[in-house]
This record gives sequence, C-alpha cells and structure tokens, in this order.
Amino acid sequence: MNRFVLAAVVAISCLGTAATAGVTEQDLANDENSTADVLTNGMGRHLQRYSPLETLNKGNVENLVPAWAFSLGGEKQRGQESQPIVYDGVMYITGSYSRMWAIDVKTGEELWQYDARLPEGILPCCDVINRGAAIYGDNVYFGTLDARIVALDRKTGKVVWNKKIADYKEGYSYTAAPLIVNGLVITGNSGGEFGIVGEVQARDAETGELVWTRPTIEGHMGTLNGEESTMTGTLNASWPGDMWKTGGGATWLGGSYDIDTDTLVFGAGNPAPWNSWLRNAGEKNDGTGDNLYAASRLGIDPKTGEIKWHFQTTPREGWDFDGVNEVIAFTDKDGNKRFATADRNGFFYILNREDGKFIAAYPFVKDISWASGIDENGRPIYNEENRPGAPNASSDDGKGQQVFAVPSFLGGKNWMPMSYSQKTGLFYVPSNEWGMDIWNEPISYKKGAAYLGAGFTIKPLFEDYIGSLKAMDPNTGEVKWEYKNDAPLWGGTMATAGGLVFFGTPEGKFIALDDETGEELWSFQTGSGIVGQPITWEQDGEQYVTVMSGWGGAVPLWGGEVAKHVNYLNQGGMVWTFRLPKKLASAN
Repeated sequence: MNRFVLAAVVAISCLGTAATAGVTEQDLANDENSTADVLTNGMGRHLQRYSPLETLNKGNVENLVPAWAFSLGGEKQRGQESQPIVYDGVMYITGSYSRMWAIDVKTGEELWQYDARLPEGILPCCDVINRGAAIYGDNVYFGTLDARIVALDRKTGKVVWNKKIADYKEGYSYTAAPLIVNGLVITGNSGGEFGIVGEVQARDAETGELVWTRPTIEGHMGTLNGEESTMTGTLNASWPGDMWKTGGGATWLGGSYDIDTDTLVFGAGNPAPWNSWLRNAGEKNDGTGDNLYAASRLGIDPKTGEIKWHFQTTPREGWDFDGVNEVIAFTDKDGNKRFATADRNGFFYILNREDGKFIAAYPFVKDISWASGIDENGRPIYNEENRPGAPNASSDDGKGQQVFAVPSFLGGKNWMPMSYSQKTGLFYVPSNEWGMDIWNEPISYKKGAAYLGAGFTIKPLFEDYIGSLKAMDPNTGEVKWEYKNDAPLWGGTMATAGGLVFFGTPEGKFIALDDETGEELWSFQTGSGIVGQPITWEQDGEQYVTVMSGWGGAVPLWGGEVAKHVNYLNQGGMVWTFRLPKKLASAN
C-alpha cells in the first residue's frame, strides 16, 4: 500500500471514529434542530418537544404504519412513563422498576438490558415508574427508585459508576430523566410525601463525583466542590420553628436548561406536611407562611448551584398543588424571551426568562375554586373558605373542616409534559377536569413514614370526560381548541412542523391531531394505556415516531372515584415504533 492510499485509509478511519465518539455538549445544544436522533428529554433542553421534521404531515399521516414493537417482558409491566433516547442507531429506554434497555432502531431487537435490582423497602410515592435516560460521551445515565444515579456504557450496558443521591429508607427516591449541561449530570429527588428535603445535585459526568448541591427549602446549606457554599433563603423567614428540616419541596420532575441565559430551571414540589395550618401557612397572607422555596420554580446557576431567582406559584400551599411542572423556554410573538409553565394549581404562567419575573397567568382548567385569580405580582387571590380547615382537637378523629377544591391534588396538569409548536405558536397542554374532597388531620413526622396530615377523595367534574388536551395561546390565554377524553390524560404530547400533535390515552390509543383545529387525523390501538412521551426522528430518509405503552402511574393508585372509573384498563409494557414509508410519503 503506498503512502497516499495509507493516508486516505487513516483519514476515513478517523472520520468514522469521530462520528461515533460519543455525544458532546454541542450535540446536546443542537438537539432541537437535529432530526437523525433524539438526545435529550424534551427533544431539546428547553423542553419544547417540537420536531422540525415535516415529511410526516397532515396530508399523509394516515399512511403511518408500525415498523416494530418491543416488549419489556416479565411481570414488571406497569406505569411506562419513559421518553426514549435515540443515538447512533440505538434506542435507549427505561421502564418500571428501574430498568434500562438498548434496542436496535432498525430491527427492534434488544442489544442489552440493565436491571437495578432494587432493595426491599423502597418508598415510591406514585408507582414504580421511570421517566427516561440521558446520554453524554459514551455513557447513558438514569435514576433508580432507591435514589441512585447510574452511568452505563452505552454500547455494552456495563456499569461505569453508581452513586447515591439520598437515603431511600428516609423516603427518598428518584424517577426523573437526568439533565446534562457542560459535562455535569444534574438530578433532583423524589419523596415529598415523606418529609424529605428537596435538592438539586450536579455531578461530574465521567466520575459521578459531586460538584455542587442546592437544597430547595430555606435554612439548608448548599455545597460546592465538597465544601459548604451558601444557605438557601433565610432561616425561619417563612417557616415556623424546625419544620424547615422536614419541609418537602422535592425536585421530582427534573429540570430544563435555558442556554440563552445559562440557567437551570427546576421546580420544587409540595411543602411537608400537606396540612398548611401546621406550617403557619393557613393563618395569614403576609409572606411569613409562604414556606419557601416549596411550590416554586427556581433559576439556578449551572456552574455553582446558586439560586438566581425564584417564582412561587402557590404560596401558603395547602392542596398539594406542588410546583414541579416543566418550564419551557420560548420566544413570544413580539420577540420577547419567555418561560411558560402549566401548574397543577390550574393556572398557566408566563415568566421573563432573564430574571423569572411574573408576566401573566391564565386559568387553563374549568371551575378553579381555591383562588379567584392571580394578582399583578403573580400571587394567588385566595378563596380562603376553600382552604381545608385546621385539625379539630375536640373531635374524635381530629379532622378539620372538609372542602371541595378544584382542581384535585393530581392537578389541572400533573407531570405529563406539554409541547410547544414553533409553527403555530401554541402550547398543547394535557390536562384533567377534576376536583377533590380534602380535609386536614393531625400528623407528626416519623422518618420513612408518610407525612401528609390530610385526607382526600378525587371526583370527576363532568359526566362525559375527564381528560382534556388544550391548544393554548400564550399571548392571550385563549384555548383555541380542546380534545376531550373519557379517562384522565397522563402522558406527554409532541408537536411537529408537519402540523401534527401526537399523544396517547389511557384507553390505549396513540393519536395524531391537526395542530390548528384539533381534528383527529390518525390513531393506533397499542393494547395498553399510554402514559409515555412520544418522539420522532428521521432514519434512512423516512420519518419514524415512537411511544411507550403501559398503563399505570399515580391515577390508579391515588385517584379515588376516578381510579374506580378506569379500573378496567390493562397494564402493559411495550415500545411501539411507526414509520412513514417513502413510497407513501407523497401519496396524498
């Protein structure tokens, strides 16, 4: 072989190595625009869940056909809420009971499987679900129900490192997809019903070693490079006595990253206990009972873990409305950089991306009863008579006054992610119309035990539907159209440049709607309820769409009368992948 041929062979070899050398920060930053893979939860770290692909569109979506299906197998088929990741010809999915698979995207064949082998005594709040993985370099990362974060070799499934986030025996767990920014693996935690303390952690992606931690309840100390950094908030400014020590605020849904402002955005969940009177939050509306930073969105510096700003959606929280729902970065019609978040409390908020300041709020579900609106500062205008009453020491059971509150604690929108179309400028919000009887009762903290101090029963508001997928204009709060569904909606949505909105129902239907009218254009029965998150990508010149099917999650566990309404639904565990054949792409 002469030296010119040898040089060409070496050059080609180097190009091939570079092409499969692993995922870079630049790849993650460009995920929203790339069409050959899906590298991040949310199809972009801004979480818009929007694809620029338009090969599949309103005119040909009826020609979408199954390409392959993959079974998660065994008896562990419940609550499949994962979003797949696709890279270098491989799909990575997570499943219930903290498992992960690598699947050949062309054939649907399993390449490897990892099972976390959970210990006895885990304390998951809301089913044994997992919401997805992250990828960086040659590793894939995911969290486990015993509150660990695991790095696996993406090609072999072998463990690279396995680190403890928190102690599962105290009620901690972890279910969210990790977020990766500039070589750091960013995680939250779960367990708000057990009196834990919410926290965001950042680890070196290669070694798993902690870089910084940021608690989400005031009074707790953050760390940076192994040393104490700064306190979160001001001790006892909005918490009475020592209640901040078990204050909740779990960061259980994970976060987003706004590259324009270099800001992580995480939500913090319900304060603990639910009983607002025990936290002095039921007494007066002067800020002393706000219980920061629970039920809030936090802007965090990704380098240091310092809090840049906060916005509390439900101060004096007493209905378990949480505050973790995803925050999506977008640009409005006037070119302003905004955040949007649809809260469990029933209001859709617009915030300024530079500093988290309140811009506007709109109700997106019907008959909200706990507040009459949101004031000019973004603070609720409470209907105090709709706050559950203080525990009654003179009664036999200690129960306080019961109220009927709307929405229920499962929220106007819960974890299920909405999407944003850059084409229509609309948000597609999976929501539910339900309320609850709720009352407070005495409670004291015990490590590893439920810490609610409240009882409840969820009830549907209307006879003909519970689930409602709404197309919302973020500029006006107008609902452009609504798709009603008999059972609650509990899975994510995806919008595409082809004019389509994809989502699934608990009844098992995977559906494509017209993004402008809400008209149903295509559906496929998957055999089990869909609570997963759809994705799309391009492969060999054809557009593919994938969703996981498998009924479960919080509704059948916590849903009261609603749970009885859907108890006929079957559990399952399947990955369904569809394709638009080239010859049918222009059929219409």
